[in-house]
Amino acid sequence: MSSLILFAADAAKTCTSGGCPLSGCKCPPHAIVALVVALVVGYIIGFIVGRRKAAKGAAKKPQQSQQQKKPQQPVRRDPRPVTARPPIPAGSVELYVGNLSYDMTEDQLRQTFEAFGKVDSVRLVTNRYNNKSKGFAFVVMPNRPEAEKAIAELNDKDVMGRLMRVNEAQNTNKAEA
Repeated sequence: MSSLILFAADAAKTCTSGGCPLSGCKCPPHAIVALVVALVVGYIIGFIVGRRKAAKGAAKKPQQSQQQKKPQQPVRRDPRPVTARPPIPAGSVELYVGNLSYDMTEDQLRQTFEAFGKVDSVRLVTNRYNNKSKGFAFVVMPNRPEAEKAIAELNDKDVMGRLMRVNEAQNTNKAEA
């Protein structure tokens, strides 16, 4: 291929006749055509040689089973294990508390509800990857009248710049008496 390029470059420099004889023509237009033809032929030969090398490389590799061809999904490891929540004691009331400030902690929420009565547990729901609050929580209160009073007083109350939503949780896991 390099000899064709040198020929074309040499032909562009030297033009022996004013006319263009076909055999051994060295005029610039034909030299450019020769150069383009050389490049195209070189590209085609390189493509064919590359295909042959790829075919030989594929023949050397053993055939993989269908199961191995599928990309395997990475195993996700959670930073903390998911545990089943304990059942709510009989007679207790689980409250859903929503629209919380993302900066509120479980201790602050416990103090807010302890103003209305005893609180068994507070569970602030957090993102498992970065441990930031998702903006809602569950509070378990053992006494129904105290829980109803907390619902009446705290629902739509501004706490830390947000209107807190409080109501009885649905689909609770209650223990049998």
